[in-house]
Formats: sequence, C-alpha cells, structure tokens
Amino acid sequence: MNKTLLLIIVDFLFLNLIALTRWEKAEPVRPQQPPVPQMAANAATSRDQDLVETMRQALVDEQGARDELARKLSSADSTLTAREQSIAEIQAEKGKLAASLANTQAAAGQLGQEVAAAHQEATLTKDEIAQLERELDEKNAEAERQKEAYAALEKENSGAHKEIEGLTLAVVVGESEKQHLQEQAAQLQAQVQTERAERMKVQEETTQLAQGVGQLAQNSGDLTREIRDNRPISINVLFSDFLTNRVQTTFATTRDGFFGPVDKSKAAYSIFTTDGNRVYALVHVEDTTFTFGPDAYDWNKIAVTFDRPPAYPARASAVEFLAADPRVVVVPLEASQVATLGVKVYPIAADPFKFSDAVLISASGKGYGEVGFRLDAAHPGYVRVDNRFFKRLFGDFAPSAGDLVLSHTGELLGIMVNDDYCVLVKDFTPDSTLRTGNATASEQTGRILDQLGARVLAMPQGLQ
Repeated sequence: MNKTLLLIIVDFLFLNLIALTRWEKAEPVRPQQPPVPQMAANAATSRDQDLVETMRQALVDEQGARDELARKLSSADSTLTAREQSIAEIQAEKGKLAASLANTQAAAGQLGQEVAAAHQEATLTKDEIAQLERELDEKNAEAERQKEAYAALEKENSGAHKEIEGLTLAVVVGESEKQHLQEQAAQLQAQVQTERAERMKVQEETTQLAQGVGQLAQNSGDLTREIRDNRPISINVLFSDFLTNRVQTTFATTRDGFFGPVDKSKAAYSIFTTDGNRVYALVHVEDTTFTFGPDAYDWNKIAVTFDRPPAYPARASAVEFLAADPRVVVVPLEASQVATLGVKVYPIAADPFKFSDAVLISASGKGYGEVGFRLDAAHPGYVRVDNRFFKRLFGDFAPSAGDLVLSHTGELLGIMVNDDYCVLVKDFTPDSTLRTGNATASEQTGRILDQLGARVLAMPQGLQ
C-alpha cells in the first residue's frame, strides 16, 4: 500500500478517536469529604475556610482544564479541516493517477497492436519481398525516365530562354518602331490639323466670297430691276400692251319707269390694276350707267360682267366709287377670275413723278400720245395735263374724261376726270359701294349717287 495513503488513514482514525471520546466522563472523581458536623451559626472555623478555598481552586483548575480542552478541540478541528483538504487533494491526485493509468494501459494496448503488426510485417513472404524489389526497380526506372525528361525539358527551357531573348529584342525594336510611328502619326495629325484649319479658312473665305457673289448678284438684280424700272418703255409697246390686255366691261341696270321696267346698259374697255393686295377694273363713271345729280335713280338690279375672247364672261359682286375722286369707278375681282381672264395687271406707280411726262391712252383705243404734266399746288392729288401740246401724238383724238395715264415704265399714274386734270390713283379706298344683284332697291342707289354728285359739284371749278 502507498505510504501516503496509509498515513492519511491513520490520521483519519486518530481524529475520529479524538472526536468520539467523552472527555467529561473521563474527569477524575474527587474524593468526597465527610460531612461537616453542624455547628453553631455564628461559629467560624479555619477548616471551613480551607474547604472553600479548595473548592474555589478546584473550580479554577476545572475552568482551566475546560479552556485547554476547547483549545485542543479547536486545534483538532483545524487539523481535521487540513486533513480533509489533503484527502481531497489526494483523491484528485488519485483520479489523475487513475486517468494516467488508463492512458498508460491504452498506450500499452496500442504498443501491443503495433508489436503484432510489426511481427506480422516481419513475417512477409519472399514473394512479397521480390514484388517489392520489382516495384523498386520500376520506380528507379521511372525515376531515370523522369530524369531524362527533366534534362530534355531543361534543354527546351534553354532554347525557350534564347527564343524569349530574341523576342525581347524584337519587342524592343518594335517599341522603337512604334514610338517612331507615333511620332510620325503626331506629325501627320499636326499636318492634318493645319490642313483642316487652312481648309476651314478657305471654306470661310469661299463662304464669304459666295456671300459676296450672292450680294453682288442681289445688288446686280436690284440694279437690273432699278434699271428696268427706270428705263422708259416705248409708247408703242405700252399702247400695244393696252390693246392686248384691255377687257370689255359691261354695266347693266334696271329700274322702275312710268310704263314699266327701264333697262340700261353700257360697255367700255378697262384695264386691271392692283395695289399689291386686290385687283380692280378701272373705268370712269361716264362709261357706266350711273349718273350723278338729278338723273340719279334707284336701281333695282345692277350687273357688271367682263367679256374676253373667245367667250369668257365673269361677274362682279360690287361697284366702288373711290374716295380720291368719286368719278373714278373700280370693280373688285377675285384672283381666280383674273387668272382665268389671263390679262396683265398694271401696278399703281410708286413714284408718279419719276418722269416729267406721261403716256396718255384713249379709253376707246382710238389713239395715244406722250404729254407733259405738272403739279398744281391748288389741287393736291391731281396733275394738270398739258393737252395743248403733244410731244408725240398717234391717232386723231383729244384728251378727255376716262383716258388712262401711264408712266413710261408701264405703271398706272391715274385716270383723266375731265379734259385737263388727271387724278393720281394711290390706293383704292372707297367712298361708297353698291352691291350687284337682282335686289338692290333697298340700297337706295339714287340717294348715294346724288351725294356723290354733290361732292363733285363742291370741288373747285377747274376739277369739275
């Protein structure tokens, strides 16, 4: 048995013995003193005093013994506690030893197995050894082959290194060529930029030149137009154009009379003129069925037709009397009617005083001539035609109301309102308007014509 364990058991038994011993019974029995003979109450002897003192001393000794016993018990308890801790430590160490013993036994079993396996391996047959030797020879041969392959690979690797060196040199040369090409590309790009800038400059100059040519062409066109506008046209050509482009205009009216309806019609040649917006047929009031003054009637029906060969009639929707002079009658036309009639439209003159003379054409087409005219400060809006002297006269006629006055550029200046004065047509603002149709009685045309006649009578004597 382990000595340490034996010592622990002995200590444990000793402590149990100490703890289980009844110390109060083990106290020695004091000898009993014989009873003291009864004496008188007030009698005191030395013997009694000694007895008391003895008893007191015995009590003191017993108290000391008890204190000593308590100290021994406390010491025994401390020793017991220490022993218990030691026992617990011994038990823990015992557990560790037991675990170590188990591990040692397991290791011994493993060693036994290994010994058995080694013994089994040691008992291999000669065939297995020969097989192992053959396998070893094969491994050695394989190692030799691998060695040779490694040498071949080393040789190939050396060749590859040389090839890599050659490729590296080629890469260096390629990089140099690439850099050279980049420099050439940069130079070419700079040249391209320069050429592009020069091309843009040339293009700008070409554009400016084209604009200049366009401006020159426009100026040339304007100059050509100005020359054409300012170049006089032969009066023969103007009269020929008049004969070619005049349109027969017929006015037909109906009114109530004493013996029934009274019809009246009148035809005259007119030209078409425009202010840039609408087109009008231009005639004098004397070439219509309308009259001013006492002979002004209320017409029930009014019709205006245009006839042009071969046989195209067109009807007008209204008749207007100009505010510039009510004796000038204009008939508005639609654009489709003008296109169908296919005649020249005369524009009104933008600058009527561009030339000092004008072309006078008879409304009936009997003749034409070149006459001078002059402004009259007393009658603005009119020019006085010098009919006493024709610079050139073609035909047997004298200026009269209704004759047309054209500029030398073929523009309309105006129309003669009497034998001496021509009203300048600057616009077509109407003073009064009569609607055409079969129900015009409600318009009181007689009153309107009478008012227009009164306006003419109110003009200066020379203009009437």
